[in-house]
Amino acid sequence: MLDQHYPALAAALPHLPLGHWPSPVTRLASLGHNVFVKHDGYCGESYGGNKLRKLEHLFADARARGCTSVMTYGVAGSNHALATATYAAQLGFDCYNLLTPQTNAHYVAQNLLASLATGAQLVPCANDDEAHQHAARLRRELGAGLYEIPGGGSSPLGTVGFVSAAFELLSQVRAGLLPLPDRIYVALGTMGTAAGISLGLAAAGVDTEVVPVRVVRPDIANSEKFIALFASTNRLLHQLDPGFPLLRPLAPRIRHDQYGQQYAVFTQAGMAAKKRLFDDEQLKLEGTYTGKTMAALLSDLEQQRDDRTILYWHTYNARPLAGAGSDYHELPAPFHRYFETPVQALDRA
Repeated sequence: MLDQHYPALAAALPHLPLGHWPSPVTRLASLGHNVFVKHDGYCGESYGGNKLRKLEHLFADARARGCTSVMTYGVAGSNHALATATYAAQLGFDCYNLLTPQTNAHYVAQNLLASLATGAQLVPCANDDEAHQHAARLRRELGAGLYEIPGGGSSPLGTVGFVSAAFELLSQVRAGLLPLPDRIYVALGTMGTAAGISLGLAAAGVDTEVVPVRVVRPDIANSEKFIALFASTNRLLHQLDPGFPLLRPLAPRIRHDQYGQQYAVFTQAGMAAKKRLFDDEQLKLEGTYTGKTMAALLSDLEQQRDDRTILYWHTYNARPLAGAGSDYHELPAPFHRYFETPVQALDRA
């Protein structure tokens, strides 16, 4: 969508078509006549969710540079790491996922087995420092053949995928599929999704408010880093096409109230939102990102009963995962605990 408005970007931006676009927009009727969802969950045949928009550019860049391997970071149950492993296998890249510990939940074991099924190298790392040590070793061993993807795929190039997504949404507004949203609620992790949407809307001259709901530590997601990612992505697009405007980034109104105790620890509000949306809309949320985001939206709806149009941007994969019958003992031993120890209390129901 972005290159339709800025044609010079079509030739300048590396891009591999991995997903099906546009992702659908539907009404969440149980929440009111003016609440909609943009569903990225089914955008990929093998694995959906928000990571695919970023990976379309990042894998294209890796191929253009002649790389044969990709490396990325995440926690043990990282959706981003699984998405990277899934499409790396389809595109013929070797994949190295450097994974640190997290609070246990059912999805962690599922994602690990699905990643194992792709043939990716899953490297257990005790902490971020150890992950950086493994990364340095891989850089030495693989040299120029290794392409490094940051956690969440949220480099300026990866973030471009969501600048384009904002223009995609506006085309759906013009087609009459929904009114122009007054607010867009989206999970805030590595920030590429929210920063890209914000930049795209600003470039289009639309003043829709993006409401990023923080679900990671505040040192990972904060206003200063958000503004820096917005600005670096903006500079990249302006360099590739001077017709793309240079914009003054505005500090987002980040919602911090849904984070809970720590990353990947579920909350009562998030799990209540998860149950409500599945019962009423058959929309599958999870406890780490999307449940907490929906909890923020529901809280605001209860306090602000008006006619504003609200959009929830659904970032969670909706495709079934592979690897369900695999033997977890084939995983490196540090991952076995996610199969052998109880999950957190709010995930036991």
